[in-house]
This record gives sequence, structure tokens and C-alpha cells, in this order.
Amino acid sequence: MTKIFKLENLDCANCAAKMERGIKAIDGVNNCTVSFMTQKMMLDADDNRFAQILELAKKAIAKVDPDCKIK
Repeated sequence: MTKIFKLENLDCANCAAKMERGIKAIDGVNNCTVSFMTQKMMLDADDNRFAQILELAKKAIAKVDPDCKIK
């Protein structure tokens, strides 16, 4: 399943790249892109575990930038 999420308070392109790498390392994630320019995240992950993977992605984002939130 692929979904696009709006990000709030994403500060820099370097942070976006770190978030992307962290989320791609989560088991069950097929692909992820985090765009600083559009302030969006595209997450492609296992349908059966999508909610769990999204929670792990939120934690990965918070680890890089605690002020950045998924809307």
C-alpha cells in the first residue's frame, strides 16, 4: 500500500534525507521518499502491517527532528 502524508515543520533537506534512510530501514517498508521541497512523505509498505509501520516511521522522524509531525 502506498500513501502520501503531509509533513509539518520539516526544517531542512538533510533532515529529510536522514528520515528517509531511517524509515527505509524499517522491516516491511518497500520504499519511502521524504521531500523537503514539497513537505511530503510517500510511504510504500506492507498492507497487513501498515498502521504499525506508520507508528515506527513517526518515531524515526521524531528521532531526527522532534518538531516534525505527520499530518
